[in-house]
Amino acid sequence: MAKNNRDEKNFNKAALDYHEAEPKGKIEVIPSKPHSSQRDLSLAYSPGVAYPCLEIEKDPSKAYNYTGKGNLVAVISNGTAVLGLGNIGAEASKPVMEGKGLLFKIFADINVFDIEIDEKDPDKFIEIVKGIAPTFGGINLEDIKAPEAFYIENRLKNELDIPLMHDDQHGTAIISAAALISALEIAGKKIEDVKVVVNGAGAAAIACTKLYIELGLSRKNILMCDSKGVINKHRENLTPEKIEFIADTDKKTLDEALEGADVFIGLSKGDVMTPTMLLSMADNPIVFGLANPDPEIRYDLAMETRKDVIMATGRSDYPNQVNNVLGFPYIFRGALDVQATAINEQMKLAAVRAIAEIAKEPVPEAVKLAYNIDNLNFGREYFIPKPFDNRLFTRVSIAVAKAAMESGIARKPIQDFEEYRNLLLDRMGSEEKLIRMMQNRARSNPKRVVLGNAEEYNVLKAAQILYEEGIAHPILLGEKKFVKEQMERYNIHLDVPIIDPADDDQEENRRRYRETLWKLRQRKGMNEYKAKRFVRQRDYFGPLMLLHGDTDALIVGYSKNYSSVLKPVIEVIGKEKGVDKIAGMMMVLTEKKPMFFADTSINQNPTSEELVNIAKMSEITVKSFAIEPRIAMLSFENFSGLSDTSKKVARAVEILHEKFPKMIVDGEIQPDFALDAEHLEEFPFSKLGTTPANVFVFPNLESANISYKIIRGLKVAQVVGPIIMGLKKPVHVLQMLSSVDEIVNLATVAVLDAQRREEKTQ
Repeated sequence: MAKNNRDEKNFNKAALDYHEAEPKGKIEVIPSKPHSSQRDLSLAYSPGVAYPCLEIEKDPSKAYNYTGKGNLVAVISNGTAVLGLGNIGAEASKPVMEGKGLLFKIFADINVFDIEIDEKDPDKFIEIVKGIAPTFGGINLEDIKAPEAFYIENRLKNELDIPLMHDDQHGTAIISAAALISALEIAGKKIEDVKVVVNGAGAAAIACTKLYIELGLSRKNILMCDSKGVINKHRENLTPEKIEFIADTDKKTLDEALEGADVFIGLSKGDVMTPTMLLSMADNPIVFGLANPDPEIRYDLAMETRKDVIMATGRSDYPNQVNNVLGFPYIFRGALDVQATAINEQMKLAAVRAIAEIAKEPVPEAVKLAYNIDNLNFGREYFIPKPFDNRLFTRVSIAVAKAAMESGIARKPIQDFEEYRNLLLDRMGSEEKLIRMMQNRARSNPKRVVLGNAEEYNVLKAAQILYEEGIAHPILLGEKKFVKEQMERYNIHLDVPIIDPADDDQEENRRRYRETLWKLRQRKGMNEYKAKRFVRQRDYFGPLMLLHGDTDALIVGYSKNYSSVLKPVIEVIGKEKGVDKIAGMMMVLTEKKPMFFADTSINQNPTSEELVNIAKMSEITVKSFAIEPRIAMLSFENFSGLSDTSKKVARAVEILHEKFPKMIVDGEIQPDFALDAEHLEEFPFSKLGTTPANVFVFPNLESANISYKIIRGLKVAQVVGPIIMGLKKPVHVLQMLSSVDEIVNLATVAVLDAQRREEKTQ
């Protein structure tokens, strides 16, 4: 993957720091049952645990009822073929296997134990895996070198009765096959007619080619090449896997093989395909350069060479990324949920077709927003779904589950697929996914963001992440000498502007800003002397930079309270047209879904009319994250209007229903009722229906502020914000002593805010 101007040394250290931070590693085990009382412990262990043990002894399938086996996958490797690193050994492969476990969890809510086995003998390796298999509902083999990988997988598939897949082989095969179906449709060609050249004859290449044959590719139209050239009838000493693909041809080299070919599948190494080779291919050539990090031919070079080329790579910074994460989490999800005895060809083909079908359908707005692309339609630039497309979770999982049932290997068939779909949606944790989508969208069009309090370590570290990840173009605002000393002290190297309002090199800016400030405030008690003094203060200098277009967004706060940082912002930037009072919103990222709290920081005791304003601004802000806002106007009563607070909220709801009849908003309601579908059933008249709310407008500042700070203090969810609503330009205020992640997340919001405003003016 491209490093987006990262400094390699900084990135290496950041990677080590990331893994070393407490808790060590990337995955952990947490209790899934109550365990606070003595009774809980006696049920969990002795004597209560004896009863499920005896039930499982009588019927081993009951392990799926009484343990976590049905949602537990083993990621197993011996470290003999770690991607990009080679034969580094079992222990050194552990970070990769933990990373795979992380992907299983965040994309499909599957629990994982990573198992690194220090054994290279295939038969001994197989016996070890068979010995531990009863622990798991499925097994994902990873990074095992060929040809041993073929032997190991085939034996384990035959000797175990749980889903098992070597993702290096079959994951790439499934995603690339889905891409091939789409690419052939764009090229106007049929799979049974095309000539295909596969470069590379390892585990992935063999698996890909076999799956293409299942889709209809003719064996006589395949030329496979390894490091010695075309696998033809003159070759000797071939492995059994390669013998299967001996071609009746005299062609020896890759360039000879590519003459007149329709499709090139590269699973080898970078830059082995030349422009001349590409030019020798048939019209509308399909080129999959899947070597990482460098494709067999660079994307831009291929595009320059032939305008009719249809190309995919393994990289995220080019269109059409063949990424295994589009498949393996959902394939295992579907297989586990029907307790399949294997992952068979029918299930793989079902996954292929589901992924291919998604690419041809209209792209959800959330996906467009995530990638900051207005027009994302099926064609040469888009024929593989994006990794952040939530449809993959339900569509691929369901397709795989159905295929397992239809092929007769499902031990627990699904009776109601609509109910199953809803269960899958309930599993979808949105906390990290939303952050990833936001950052990915910010990267597509990064903006300049001024970070105040640049002398602080957390601010500097956040700036480094924003810069290296390409999320924003940070500008550091602070005392230049001290900022540089801190950067030296903490070994932070950043090639970004450092702006010191008192520095000599800012004299011209101070003059411009002073004139602006005086004009803005001269009839509000400010004289020229005060303006001259204030522009040397960062609290005024930052907003004036934004007003003059010298930055696109501003992050302030960190070491000061709201009133002190907001006063100059409001004086300089001002409120949006039609906004009576600005408001603050916190984004609370729970495991299940994001929630939004307003107003958490500005309006102490809003009137009914001000609550209407807050609710409307909240709706607009939440929609900008591609989330449908369902707004609960909170109180300590449910639709009774007895107290003054409830009457105030009820009046706000009345106004909202009258002015904005399509808005999904209701109240006054208690938060626990607004979050519970069964409780909502008690109020059939409510606009919320039975779908829980995700936006909560509090009746006063105290209740909102206390609520989110309890959540933040408990560390049960990420809290992003405050997101300031109602200003003319993107300004957001940090909580005091924000963490590095909190600063990065709020800066990301600021970039998205700047992008949105830019789009409105175009």
